[in-house]
Formats: sequence, C-alpha cells, structure tokens
Amino acid sequence: MSGERTLVKVRIGSDEFSLRSDRPEEYTRAVAEHVDRALREVLSSGAIVESHKAAVLAALSIADELFQERTSRADLAARLERLSAELARLLPPAKRRSTAAFASPGDET
Repeated sequence: MSGERTLVKVRIGSDEFSLRSDRPEEYTRAVAEHVDRALREVLSSGAIVESHKAAVLAALSIADELFQERTSRADLAARLERLSAELARLLPPAKRRSTAAFASPGDET
C-alpha cells in the first residue's frame, strides 16, 4: 500500500459507487466485481428478494468464503508445522537448530 488514495468508480448491482482506496485500482475493481457477482447470484436464485436483503445475503456468502479460506489456511499452516517438525527430527542434531531460520516471523523456536 502506497498511502496514495485513488478514486475508482465501480458498479455493484444497479448502483454506481465512487470508492477511495489506497489499494491499486485493479484490486479495487476486482473486489467490487466479486461483490457484484455475489449479489447477482443471490438475485438470480429465483426468489424475489428486496435489494437490501440481497446485499445482506451476498455479504453472508462472501463472509462464508472468508471463513472457509481462514479455516483452510489454518489447517494448511498446522500441516506444514507438523511436516517441519517431522523433517527436523530426521536431520542430524547439529543441523536442527538451523531450521529455525525457516520459522514464520514472530515464531519463537
């Protein structure tokens, strides 16, 4: 993030938004397109839904994606930690300390 804020005009649903962001314009557009796609999925589900309720349902869908990704990432991190410990046990004792260089920032090993 550069700290420089840019103004990006995007369309979500039938509304246009002017978003100020310190992220790159392409990123901001991609995020808005993701939200728009989630909203369109809710609206195209066949049920007649008021637009503000559709927005809430789209937000719930996106939050579900986020929670699933966080869980997947935590599971992967735990698997990598177990694998790292297993590999460290296979190393000669003199080499085991040098594996701390591969630990995540903030890890105290």
